[in-house]
Amino acid sequence: MAENLTDTGVETAPAPELDYHALNAELNLYDKEGKIQFWADKEAARQYFLQHVNQNTVFFHDLEEKMKYLVSEGYYEQEVLDQYQFQFVKDLFKQAYAYKFRFPTFLGAFKYYTSYTLKTFDGKRYLERFEDRVCMVSLYLARGDEELAKRLVDEIMTGRFQPATPTFLNAGKKARGELVSCFLLRIEDNMESIARGINSALQLSKRGGGVALSLTNLREAGAPIKKIENQSSGVVPVMKLLEDSFSYANQLGARQGAGAVYLNAHHPDIMEFLDTKRENADEKIRIKSLSLGVVIPDITFHLARNKEPMYLFSPYDIERVYGKPMSDISITEHYREMVEDGRIRKKKIDARRFFQTLAEIQFESGYPYIVYEDTVNRANPIKGRISMSNLCSEILQVSEKSEFNEDLTYEQVGKDISCNLASLNIAKTMDSPDFSATIETAIRGLTSVSDLSNIRAVPSIERGNSMSHAIGLGQMNLHGYLAREKVFYGSEEALDFTNMYFMTVAFEAIKASCKIAKERGERFEGFEDSQYYSGQYFEKYINGDWTPKTAKCRELLEKSSIKVPTSEDWKKLAEKVREYGMYHQNLQAVPPTGSISYINNSTSSIHPIVAKIEIRKEGKIGRVYYPAPYMDNDNLEYYQDAYEIGPQKIIDTYAVATQHVDQGLSLTLFYPDTVTTREVNKNYIYAWRKGIKTLYYMRLRQHALQGTEVEGCVSCML
Repeated sequence: MAENLTDTGVETAPAPELDYHALNAELNLYDKEGKIQFWADKEAARQYFLQHVNQNTVFFHDLEEKMKYLVSEGYYEQEVLDQYQFQFVKDLFKQAYAYKFRFPTFLGAFKYYTSYTLKTFDGKRYLERFEDRVCMVSLYLARGDEELAKRLVDEIMTGRFQPATPTFLNAGKKARGELVSCFLLRIEDNMESIARGINSALQLSKRGGGVALSLTNLREAGAPIKKIENQSSGVVPVMKLLEDSFSYANQLGARQGAGAVYLNAHHPDIMEFLDTKRENADEKIRIKSLSLGVVIPDITFHLARNKEPMYLFSPYDIERVYGKPMSDISITEHYREMVEDGRIRKKKIDARRFFQTLAEIQFESGYPYIVYEDTVNRANPIKGRISMSNLCSEILQVSEKSEFNEDLTYEQVGKDISCNLASLNIAKTMDSPDFSATIETAIRGLTSVSDLSNIRAVPSIERGNSMSHAIGLGQMNLHGYLAREKVFYGSEEALDFTNMYFMTVAFEAIKASCKIAKERGERFEGFEDSQYYSGQYFEKYINGDWTPKTAKCRELLEKSSIKVPTSEDWKKLAEKVREYGMYHQNLQAVPPTGSISYINNSTSSIHPIVAKIEIRKEGKIGRVYYPAPYMDNDNLEYYQDAYEIGPQKIIDTYAVATQHVDQGLSLTLFYPDTVTTREVNKNYIYAWRKGIKTLYYMRLRQHALQGTEVEGCVSCML
């Protein structure tokens, strides 16, 4: 019988003679006293190493032997190690192993060894422990800077900073994909752009990134081609081509190809676009795996509120009349004049019926994502328009169109978008001995992701990245932190903390970007046209009241190393930014954080938990159970799930954070299965009024175990 100790060394219930999978399942069953068996999951993690990992890990006598083997056999890049003296590399590995890291959950360990660690080419044996992966990522991102490498090891090993999956998976490996999470591409209204867009989607997908494409500028079905009427097939056939492309291309089988397409709500094909996700759609038009997003301007909400008809405008005619593509103009600003302009073909639908259809499609598929176009552009500090988002709806950057020759070479290389992501664990970051240093280290690590990305296969992506140095520092574990501190998600105290935390992160991120710009003598292209240079961005912080309002928030801040910036701090930062500039066009974006949340023992992103004990299906192993971080049998009341909390408190939380995030936040709304389309529509409007920039998925509570419910099953408890 194995003795089981908690992380603090306190003896708990003895573990039965079960394998790790069976032990993990015990987590989902109450014991005889009606308690959740947290000890079982800790023991499952321990047994996973004893029964599986240790037996399948390649043994080396020392680090030198290991490194020589991994380099000579083509697993590691020699160039990474050549940037350092080998004694430093040994010391760095010693630094990482000194933390005596143990995965606190079975799913965290399982996810790491299934999805991230380096394996032999036949996939059967492990070549890295967690510490090894952390060291190689840190060595790669530090680019020869020993001090930065040590800081990165500290931040990742403590769980404060976690690179996104492509970076953590690929950095330092010889056979790898790119470090970038996802890409955004414009498609213009010509065959060359469509063909190049499909080719780019293939190239980017095989490198491991998700790809989103804007279809707003494509002429509608029935539009003329070379002045011959009724020739265009519209956007749906292009969607089918893209879906086939993503199903074909993936990153060496490690990550499946994934794509999304965005369309403006006032495009004439919008209803057909939405119909592709209906369960009973004809197979000729049905879109199964491609994600859909709709870009909605303010005017659409006004039309629905006033019961006015909603006009849809031909992109072909808009470009002829205005001299620029549909995605580059404000529909809200020009709506009335376009309605009156006889040169622009249009058709009329019912605005309320449009929103009703949105809700219906979301009930059936969870799609579409929503981008609140005017909200996004009002908050955008960079010159230019934002007209789409990415596969997870948190990337919001300006783009410029490309022009192509007949042979698909570039006549003019535009500016497309890449997402260089990582996330902070809010709970661990609040525990940091130096909050400011943690943020700066994260920004420097992400800067390397941007600088080291090689996307030459798509020149518009490469140009966009080199111009903007854009990064997206994300956040996760908000609910875990709040529950640990005995604060209810969505409460006044929680909103107060979220406000102060995100404002301080924004301050520290801009400060770090300015510091890097000063060191390098380089600023992002277009800085002088930005609200950072003009000072407009800083006005709300200099002139507003940004102090904690609740005693609990003040208590949380006082016991941390966080220093909430004053208006005078903001004023001084604005002056420094004006003088030295900023290296990064964009600094923050909050992704949904899937796998990295589990290996980091975090609640996902900043939304609430979906269950106290989350159930996941993991390949051949089947069901795996994951306990909410910091949860024990004495604090369960603070772990209300997203369905119990309801959409409005989630929207409120995201709205507070959004005002400090220069890009977007992946916001999923959770509903009971009794929700109506009317209630869903009300939340579209509530989110719009609260200043939300984007909505990600809609999730209905599924009673997955209905009919086979086991008495005392934790995850069945509603």
